[in-house]
Amino acid sequence: MDINPTNKFSNKIQYIGCDDATLDLFESQYPLPNGICYNSYLLLSERVAVMDSVDKRKTADWLQKIEQSKRTPDFLIIQHTEPDHSGSIGAFLEKYPHATVVASRAALQFLEQFGYQPAHTLMVKHGDLLDLGGLTLHFISAPMVHWPDVLMTYLPEEKTLFSADAFGSFGVYSAFSAHWIDEARRYYINICGKYGAQVAAALAKIQAFDIQRIAPLHGCVLEGNEVADALRLYDIWSRYEVESDGVLVAHASIYGNTAAVAHCIAERLRSNGVEVKEIDLCRSDISEAVSQAFRYGKMVVCAASYDGGVFPPMHEFLYKLGIKGYQSRRVGIVENGTWAPTAGKTICSILEQMKNIDIISPILTIRSAWKEDYQQDLDALVEGMIGEDIK
Repeated sequence: MDINPTNKFSNKIQYIGCDDATLDLFESQYPLPNGICYNSYLLLSERVAVMDSVDKRKTADWLQKIEQSKRTPDFLIIQHTEPDHSGSIGAFLEKYPHATVVASRAALQFLEQFGYQPAHTLMVKHGDLLDLGGLTLHFISAPMVHWPDVLMTYLPEEKTLFSADAFGSFGVYSAFSAHWIDEARRYYINICGKYGAQVAAALAKIQAFDIQRIAPLHGCVLEGNEVADALRLYDIWSRYEVESDGVLVAHASIYGNTAAVAHCIAERLRSNGVEVKEIDLCRSDISEAVSQAFRYGKMVVCAASYDGGVFPPMHEFLYKLGIKGYQSRRVGIVENGTWAPTAGKTICSILEQMKNIDIISPILTIRSAWKEDYQQDLDALVEGMIGEDIK
């Protein structure tokens, strides 16, 4: 197996991560149309450090890349112990039993819980330094981004931030493109979205550093303008602010009548110069729908009534919005019901549990299929979407 020819970012940092193109679900829930990569880095100085392990699916490939460097690691830095990053630690310690495992207090505890018992450990905390003899590791605590064990590591000689799971994205390393922000957004909102305050605290800690390269545990290494873009977006996302002007129109329709009304609303908004994203919740990736809801400041949800409540695909979508901290948005509601419309009431009860949600009144109620009688309420909903964003 050849080492990727693009694996060296400098003479001091070598990429030894692994692509996993066949994994279909991240965390057994988020679709991976372009796979995933488990990033790991080799720091080459007087002493050698490996930055993080990889998933057990790629242990052999990872160890081979370390061996090809023809250097013996002195340290294994564990920034995060989730199994996709700690799954190869056991094999590493068998091969390099004298290496010292460097981690936070919480990480060392979690490693023991996962069954690892390294012979040599070094517990580090925020502000601690580790000198490799020409390279200095500056440790930054980042608890709950998105586990309590997380460290980030800044390498001043290379102006590189090893950011653990922060600033990551879905996709194999070679899938990086000009559209990387879309997968970075889907990754952030669904993995870290609940922890905006903790992400903001981590951003404040790294402001003092001159960061010209970000090396995350998933996705591609960011350099140049990508660094500025990532920092700007994380600031927006961590504060639950609006990233883009526009409206998400999300629908959950059984036989197509609700979807037809949703499409009509989307077209009316577009005719008024509004950017619109339409998503069929019954046939689309819910994690993408959730990320788009956070992207825009406004949303229209359209759903059929079902079993005295709301059609389950819409219920799942709203539930996931809630647990990820959806807030400070304007929402219009369309319900459909042939004999007893209940979707609107159910949707309202879920949204009212979220922070600072402005629900447009009245709810647009459809009885089975569209009729011209509903035009006035549809116009009111569209006008509510065109109005200024809530503060």
